[in-house]
Amino acid sequence: QVQLQETGGGSVQAGGSLRLSCAVFGYSTASDCMGWFRQAPGKEREGVAVIDDDGSASYADSVKGRFTISKDHAKGTLYLQMNSLKPDDTAMYYCAADPRPWACPIETLRTRGKYWGQGTQVTVSL
Repeated sequence: QVQLQETGGGSVQAGGSLRLSCAVFGYSTASDCMGWFRQAPGKEREGVAVIDDDGSASYADSVKGRFTISKDHAKGTLYLQMNSLKPDDTAMYYCAADPRPWACPIETLRTRGKYWGQGTQVTVSL
């Protein structure tokens, strides 16, 4: 059974940093597209960052220059380093993974991603 487990969320003041981790259990993610998404109360889930099987990453405009996505195949873990956090970054953060080659555009992974975690809450206060 495939499971994705996010950790690392919490409460932080504006300008602070957090590092999210997403551990994958049940299969190898070496050839996968993987990504981070977030959903604030009353809003749709939105893409934050995605990384494909060769390590190429893309980001939402709102987080470019502040967030960095990376993955460690050996550990089967996806990361999101978040710096210069803003109150607008407050949301539940989810990781997703999909082994299908066509799944990697961020919007495709958001709407058709095969595996999802349960989420970790990030709260940024002034």
